[in-house]
Amino acid sequence: MSDFLTSLVAVVAVLGFMILIHEFGHYAVAKWLGVRVEQFAIGFGKRLVGFRRGETDYRINAIPLGGYVKMSGENPMDERSDDPREFMNHSRWHRFLIAIAGPTMNILLAIFLLTTVYMVHYEYPAFFDDAPVIGWVMTDTPAAKAGLQIGDHITRIGDVQNPTWEQVEQEQEMSPGQPLVIDVERNGQTLEKTVVPEANGVDGIGYAGLSPKESTVTITDVQEKMPAAKAGLKEGDKILSLDGKSVPALGAMVESLENTKDKPITLTVLRDGQEKTFTIQPVLSEKHFRIGISTMQMRVKTLPFAAALKKSLQENRNNALLILKLVKKLVQHKMPLKSIEGPIRIGQAAGEAARSKGWTPLMGLTAAISLNLGIFNLLPIPILDGGVILFLLIEGLMRRDISMNIKERVYQAAFVFLVLFAAMVIFNDLIKVSGVGG
Repeated sequence: MSDFLTSLVAVVAVLGFMILIHEFGHYAVAKWLGVRVEQFAIGFGKRLVGFRRGETDYRINAIPLGGYVKMSGENPMDERSDDPREFMNHSRWHRFLIAIAGPTMNILLAIFLLTTVYMVHYEYPAFFDDAPVIGWVMTDTPAAKAGLQIGDHITRIGDVQNPTWEQVEQEQEMSPGQPLVIDVERNGQTLEKTVVPEANGVDGIGYAGLSPKESTVTITDVQEKMPAAKAGLKEGDKILSLDGKSVPALGAMVESLENTKDKPITLTVLRDGQEKTFTIQPVLSEKHFRIGISTMQMRVKTLPFAAALKKSLQENRNNALLILKLVKKLVQHKMPLKSIEGPIRIGQAAGEAARSKGWTPLMGLTAAISLNLGIFNLLPIPILDGGVILFLLIEGLMRRDISMNIKERVYQAAFVFLVLFAAMVIFNDLIKVSGVGG
């Protein structure tokens, strides 16, 4: 199967499953509370296939951009009746439970999936376990200009005390063009530095120019048909020197290749206790000079259920806070809108996960998408579940319903906003995929 078809099948399966779970949450609670459900739909527009069971039409529609559960009397602009099974004739508490059920299902699914991943095959970069000690600072980068040095131990970054390397990466990525205060421990002293990460790549995320300290730089992957493979490098080779200079971190090698460009380099490695030297011609790939190797060391763990559940809850909590922080920075114009991933980029990520060894990478990605979908739907935007909840809370405080005329105008504005937002996200995806402006 081609990469395109793999990505297409993967994204349809993942997003379809997310939508199904989300809408089932609304459906199940509505049925439980005695609300008549007229339609349970995946997609919008014209009905393609489906079946009717009882009072509900279960259907797949033509436009695969979401789904919905249509309940009797749900539209506040419809004429009201005294039917006790109509949505608007139920208490605000019941309507709140129905509205929040969809996002809750997505969040619970994310917790379940990550718990399963941690119990079966939890794979992560090895340096995430290490203290955030700087192994290399790229020349002329924000980190270098701020005075950060090799050997500095990062003790605070932004609002995060005693961060992990994962948190260091997240903080700098979410601060493009924004001052970021970093405390480092150097020679027994604590120094405060201010770094302004630069916008980098097609996503415009922040880049400071730091690399973690590595005890050894070991090749973990050699790409086919790239210079390293042609020269004879293999997985497991430990890089000792490049053009006679030691390589303390991958960042040092990346910087050296950017300086030498397409000139041949001499790489000395340790293989089976013996030193071997290779002459390699770098090539320009994706706007950078590369030889086609990866040195990302990975670790694999399996956790018992209790520990896996605890870690899943912790990770989902941290990721949820990270999503909210991203939304806040987007509203404050501190993060570019192009940093948001749309369906095309999600499809690429799903395809890569599907092509990876085992099924846990795709399960981990599905958990992340499910959490994002749950949090996004809780945002106080009319039409979304969070908007419905917001209206219910306001009406509860007012002890009366909001005017139908006001609701109609707000819903119309929200609909236009969401259509424009979706169009922008898809447009940004197309630009990223095409490489324009990257």
